[in-house]
Amino acid sequence: MVKHRIYATSFSKVYPLLVAKAGKKGRTKAEVDEVIFWLTGYSQDALEEQLERQTSYEDFFAQAPRMNPSRAMITGVVCGVRIESIEEPTMREIRYLDKMIDELAKGKAIDKILRA
Repeated sequence: MVKHRIYATSFSKVYPLLVAKAGKKGRTKAEVDEVIFWLTGYSQDALEEQLERQTSYEDFFAQAPRMNPSRAMITGVVCGVRIESIEEPTMREIRYLDKMIDELAKGKAIDKILRA
């Protein structure tokens, strides 16, 4: 299996990009964090610890306290790829987060993003 380069990228490098993407559309860091908490089960303290430790993107998901079982409800296309067709588990987790941040940036209500 060939690993994607993004797997080794520190989540602390990706996180500000996620916040900036949402922020350009008037969404907040707190909303980005809420999405991350829902998806991964991280708390605010645990997220900050992962950022400080510069955990790789792959390990960020591998060490997540509790991946939300409802994440399978996240469907659609992100980066030109249908999420449902992604077979590699880590890439699917990355794309779930990408899709949720895209929805946040497009102004979708947070309860709909969190599949409530």
